[in-house]
Amino acid sequence: MNLVKPYKQVVFVLALTVLLISGGSRAVARDFNSRILTMGDSLLASHSISGRAVSNAVEKMLGEQVIDRSVSGARIIYRLPITGAMGLKIAKQYRIGKWDWIILNGGGNDIWFGCGCHKCDRKINRLISGNGRGGEIPRLVSKLRRTGARIIYVGYLRSPGVGSPIESCRDDGDELERRIDAMADADKGVYFLSLAKMVPFGDRSYHGFDMVHPSLKASREIGKRIADIIRR
Repeated sequence: MNLVKPYKQVVFVLALTVLLISGGSRAVARDFNSRILTMGDSLLASHSISGRAVSNAVEKMLGEQVIDRSVSGARIIYRLPITGAMGLKIAKQYRIGKWDWIILNGGGNDIWFGCGCHKCDRKINRLISGNGRGGEIPRLVSKLRRTGARIIYVGYLRSPGVGSPIESCRDDGDELERRIDAMADADKGVYFLSLAKMVPFGDRSYHGFDMVHPSLKASREIGKRIADIIRR
């Protein structure tokens, strides 16, 4: 797998900066009666300022409140305490509550920033072992499950195959999600929502201008799929 060209990395970082300013976590103080919590990165946080993030779509579909703590740029592995306090470490996004469901994602930024989608085996192994039982992701999921909540772990959008700087991440993303799926299979309270087949080849409408983050259309569609799992 070839390393993403430097200029494409610059485009991505600039786009991420915009999202950090405009699409970060919503500060919510009205969560006392909520039963659904959202934690993760920009896949879930995008469009939150405009009230059209994934969590908003879930709210609309279910007719109930969803607390969104996701933050653009967040990672599973983050060592600096200050970044964790800002919600950039996904585990730090948790908020005490009587949650029935926790919508969760993460790992993509760890691979992108940690190894540039190039020789990422070591990073992926730290995130989750080959059998889906060890690593930082299963550790976080296990901790959240002990609160009594069921978990919906959301996978990532795939590149439509045209004009995307994350095209070279496809193989690593597939392997990461294969392991997450194995983790979910081992616990009936964990559901893995794959988005691998959601984007038709050549269809740019599911991505934003940077061809990395979800468009409004994609956020709505992801929210609908999450709501379907909760209804079932």
